[in-house]
Order: sequence, then C-alpha cells, then structure tokens
Amino acid sequence: MVKLSVIVPFYNVQTYAPDTLRSLQANAREDFEFLLVDDCSTDGTPEILERAEREVPGARLIRHEQNGGLATARNTGLDAASGEYLTFLDGDDWLAPGHYETLLTAIEELGCDFVRTDHVQCTARARTVHRVPVGRRGEVLRPRDVILPADRSTGVDYPMAWAGMYHRRLAERGLLHFTDGLRTAEDRPWIWRLHREAETFAAISHLGIFYRRGVASSLTQIGDIRQLDFIRAFDQVLEETAKDHDSARLLPKAVRTYCAVISHHLGSVERFEPAVARKLRAMSAAALKRMPQDILKEALDSMDSERASRLRRLRRRPSLSAEAAA
Repeated sequence: MVKLSVIVPFYNVQTYAPDTLRSLQANAREDFEFLLVDDCSTDGTPEILERAEREVPGARLIRHEQNGGLATARNTGLDAASGEYLTFLDGDDWLAPGHYETLLTAIEELGCDFVRTDHVQCTARARTVHRVPVGRRGEVLRPRDVILPADRSTGVDYPMAWAGMYHRRLAERGLLHFTDGLRTAEDRPWIWRLHREAETFAAISHLGIFYRRGVASSLTQIGDIRQLDFIRAFDQVLEETAKDHDSARLLPKAVRTYCAVISHHLGSVERFEPAVARKLRAMSAAALKRMPQDILKEALDSMDSERASRLRRLRRRPSLSAEAAA
C-alpha cells in the first residue's frame, strides 16, 4: 500500500525543476509516490519530467491536455493519489533530505487529521524562516480554535498547502480539493475550509521545505488579470464562512483579512497593467460593498490609519456597472 502521495504541479519551471526533482529523490521511499502533474508546459519542463519518471523512484507523470492553473493541477494529482497520507509541493521549491519522513512520523504519532510545519523562504540568496502562527507545538488541537483572534496572524493566515501533511480521510470528506480555475489565492478558501471543518491538527517545529520567492514566472510577480482571482477566492471564504454555525465570531476575521489583502494590492498598484489596475479598483470597491457593512466598519476602525484611509476612499467610489466590476 502507498503510504504517502506527493502532488507536484509543474508549469514552465525548467530552471528550477531539476532541484525540485533531486530533492524528491532524496525523500523517496518504497511506499511513497510522487505525482508529477505537467500543466501544459511550453518550455523544457516536459522533457525533464519524462526523465524524472524513469529515474526517480515512485515518480508518475500526469499530463494536462490544456493549462488549468495550480488549483486544477493539484486536483488532478489528488484524484490520482492512492496514499494513506497526502501532501503537496510546488515545481520550483525543494526539500531537505528526510523531510517527508519527519512529517509522516509526526502525523502518525499524533494521530491527527493534518499537521502544519514551518518553512524557509528563499529570495535570491536571502533565507528567512517563517513559522506556523500557532504557539502550541506538537500538541493535538481543534483547527477552528486557531482561526481567531481577528487582529492577529493565525492558522488561516498561513495558507500554503505544501507546509503540511494530510490524512486521506480529509480528501474523502472533500476538504483537500481546490476551487477549479482559481489562478491565485487558491489556498485561501482551502485553508479556511480545512480549519473550519477538520477535527484535529497539530503544528510542529521543523524546517525542511524551501519556498522559492520572486520567481519571474510566478503569478505573485506578474501584474496581469489572473492576479484579480484573489477577489473570487475571498468572496468564497466569506460565503462559506457565513454559513458556519459560528459565523458571528469568524466573519470579522474573514472580512479583516479580505480588507488587508485588497489594501496590499492597492498599495502596489503600479505593478499592474493600467487596464488591470482600473479593474482592480472597480472590483475591490464592489467587494467592499458586498461585505457585511457593520463588520466592515469594525474592521476598518481597527486597522492602521494608512490602510483604513485607502479602503475608506475606495468604499466611497461611485458604483460602477456590474460588467465593469465583474
């Protein structure tokens, strides 16, 4: 039986894929499988993955017939996975040897639905440690208990799917799949659903995954229309959280986070193409008007003056047509 399935989407990462694949090889085990999902790469990535399928133990190559984006590629891997446990890796990141052994030992010993782990962010030659924003380590907790408080970084603000390991029962409950077609912020509805609906989790102190930041082909570096999918992602967070039995307590956190992300994008609006920047402002203004207004007011009152002023100005914008804001 396959103990662990690792889902790794690739799209035009020929420069970085060899490092990723070497690190998978250093984590291989007889009962591990590596599902390499090629999302219609147009550079040399497909040839690199064909070679990896022959050389990396447990590697299996899956090809998309058309480009679907990261969320859809992860779903393809989930549907093909057969492991008792599942995890993710991006095609331009890499692992320390033995990383998956450490996570697997932790989740089996703790007996919880999922574990979350720290990571190292790599920007050029700089290395920065990022910790799971959960203080109690190596202890089984209720995931929804670490969603709050609203004004501090919490478990739902650490959304990276690759920073953890997950029991198959979560996939069987529909908690591990992503919203098909989301091109960015695909992990935001995912992490909120996981923390609202899973039963147990633990945060562990371990540094074994290296996240490559600032890759030129990454959507976080490209100011095109796909970046605006964050609005659709956070609309989903609000819609689903509003249906939760504890929505009165959780919605202020969701609204405040949504506002913070809108403000972040507006604060760096110059990186967007002019037409996309206009659309960003229009869609963001419409999003603010869709939020529960009493909760929005409380969120803005609790934010620093720069962000609050930026969002209040946007909130006062005249409403545009539905077509312009959609």
